[in-house]
Amino acid sequence: MSLIENYFPDLDANRLAQFNNLPSLYTEWNARINVISRKDIDNIMLHHVLHSLAIAKAINFKPGTKILDVGTGGGFPGVPLAIFFPDCYFTLVDSIGKKIKVVNEVAAALQLKNIKTMHERAENISDIFDFVISRAVTQFPEFYKWVQHKFSKKHINALPNGILYLKGGDLSEELSAFKKQIITYNLTEYFKEDFFETKKIIYLPC
Repeated sequence: MSLIENYFPDLDANRLAQFNNLPSLYTEWNARINVISRKDIDNIMLHHVLHSLAIAKAINFKPGTKILDVGTGGGFPGVPLAIFFPDCYFTLVDSIGKKIKVVNEVAAALQLKNIKTMHERAENISDIFDFVISRAVTQFPEFYKWVQHKFSKKHINALPNGILYLKGGDLSEELSAFKKQIITYNLTEYFKEDFFETKKIIYLPC
């Protein structure tokens, strides 16, 4: 928990308690349904929770913001962000039903009322959102095709509506078609741990 408190010192007691409960909840559910690699479960706060919260460093979502998390897996980045932004609305989507089951159980245990889940492919979702978030579910051009028509025309945040995509490594070729529109945030701007050395947020206004 010192990781979260160090980087987000203004969190209230309720949200800190919810973050504090995440390791035990995921350890319990991961033993039944594997949604996090065995080697990563001991580093869940760094590799999954804090990584997800990088988006909260790039943007402070205003109350009422609607966010779609595509390919959420066990709930990342959606669950940590739903804790962080209790007045925003999160729809967490995955095509694998057992992963959505874990998300539902974790959200229920934490009493997160701002999470909706869908066992569905992103392409089949007809709702519109302010932002679409994800952690490296596919190559960015393919991801863009899935979600390009899912954005509200009304902007209520400091950043215009768009994609916030967590990914690492050399992305120059992958992003070449979008280079004039893309803004890249290096996570080393926010976090000092070596884990974040090559990791980025890719922001594409839509």
